[in-house]
Amino acid sequence: MSKRYTLLGPNGPYASETPGRLGGHRGTRIYGRLDCPTALGALARGGYAEHRVFFADEQLAIACGYRPCGACVRKRYAEWKARRDGEH
Repeated sequence: MSKRYTLLGPNGPYASETPGRLGGHRGTRIYGRLDCPTALGALARGGYAEHRVFFADEQLAIACGYRPCGACVRKRYAEWKARRDGEH
């Protein structure tokens, strides 16, 4: 039997045979790369893992209402911020 991973989609968590390509934080609703230095630092300090979610791709992260991380997905974050700032 193959390993199963729990990923987050617009309709909630679902099982996948493929691991997530992006990670996110349920509380801040931010997504980023799995090797993000900010996320890895938070994981090392503890308390972060219980809020961690995983996404198959960026489109699903966005569909779930998460925004890009400013540390590891800088270009996408700058685009998101420019759109948000343009709305005000």
